[in-house]
Amino acid sequence: MGNLVAIVGRPNVGKSTLFNRLTQSRQAIVDDEAGTTRDRQYGKCEWGGRVFSVVDTGGWVVNSDDVFEEEIRKQVEVAIDEADLILFMVDIKTGVTDLDDAVARILRKSETPVILVANKMDSFELQYQAAEFYRLGLGDPVCLSAANGSGSGELLDIVLEKLVEKPEEVSDEEIPRFAVVGRPNVGKSSIVNAFIGEDRHIVTEIAGTTRDSIYTRYDKFGFDFYLVDTAGIRRKSKVEEDLEFYSVMRSIRAIENSDVCILMLDATRGLESQDMNIVSLIVKNQKGLVVVVNKWDLIEDRSATVMKNYEEAIRARLAPFVDFPIVFTSAVNKQRIMKVLEVAKEVCLHRQYRVSTGKLNAEMLPLIEAYPPPSMKGKYIKIKYCMQLQGPSIPSFIFFANLPQYVKEPYKRFLENKIRERWNFSGTPINIFIRQK
Repeated sequence: MGNLVAIVGRPNVGKSTLFNRLTQSRQAIVDDEAGTTRDRQYGKCEWGGRVFSVVDTGGWVVNSDDVFEEEIRKQVEVAIDEADLILFMVDIKTGVTDLDDAVARILRKSETPVILVANKMDSFELQYQAAEFYRLGLGDPVCLSAANGSGSGELLDIVLEKLVEKPEEVSDEEIPRFAVVGRPNVGKSSIVNAFIGEDRHIVTEIAGTTRDSIYTRYDKFGFDFYLVDTAGIRRKSKVEEDLEFYSVMRSIRAIENSDVCILMLDATRGLESQDMNIVSLIVKNQKGLVVVVNKWDLIEDRSATVMKNYEEAIRARLAPFVDFPIVFTSAVNKQRIMKVLEVAKEVCLHRQYRVSTGKLNAEMLPLIEAYPPPSMKGKYIKIKYCMQLQGPSIPSFIFFANLPQYVKEPYKRFLENKIRERWNFSGTPINIFIRQK
């Protein structure tokens, strides 16, 4: 069960620099993924054998002076509601500003643990200036320089001390976990209620704290899974529902705790930037994806052609990951609700599917021979053998090459597409690794 750490503070104190420093080991992996610009604001940090998620709240501010402080205040409130720990960044060189005071005032009232981080300690002498931050009433400031990395190890040690390891809430590993995610008002609660129906007694609530996702065990009509429900759990703080940052923060937990994510879209509004952010979270966390276009009953022309065009438009926007099922529903009329569950169950099976090494080589090697990777610097790249890794996570294939460093992203995508054409991995991301043979 992952912990979530949020970085807050006024602009230009170095939040993104610290974020990149904490998530650096993974940043490289994320780089070549096509995603939204906001992709940058969420990542994972590994330290001392533990992994936690980090969110940089900085990328969400709408920059205009009058809304500005208001926005930052909202973000801090959302962070308090959603995160397990807050890193409050201030700048040693400028000292305490009014905005720092305002943020500190909100943080002092909160139950969430806070670490005060004094950034831009580029020279040793500067740390004596950090003393003025004691007046914020948030304990000892941790001095560091996010830019050159000095002090970041100490900070991470303190982070781990303050993060309580959470027990895995649902232990039945065999039973898949589905999360319903999406923007506000697309019908998440209606579809959850439609799944569960009025027969609330089939539902076993597993108590998490209010902060965490609640798992609902669902077994009827031959289905058996947990529904990770984050919809109505947390107290709605004083945050407008449409705050983009809010629903992304909301989704992170649900996505991390699930196997398959059911992304709800509103048929009347199509795919919006916020949905793209949520998809990039799903892909980054390597979860299964089922796209559900809800409120289909509100569309006047529901012919097959319109449906097909709609599907194509969605896939075009979410490329390069295009191999996932799309279901058109109306939660209100309970249209095709069961279909969503069937499809989610199939995606779960696709995630566990294994291709035998013999079959994989028999299919893939002739293809690779016919379309080898483009040669680099006059050197020819040969791939002689491939296999699927036996692992708990998503389907991962390893190709052994003489010069793995020369095999670039487009060719990996070619290999992935060929695998998808031959075996059904619909709805699940695939890893392609190229290794020294």
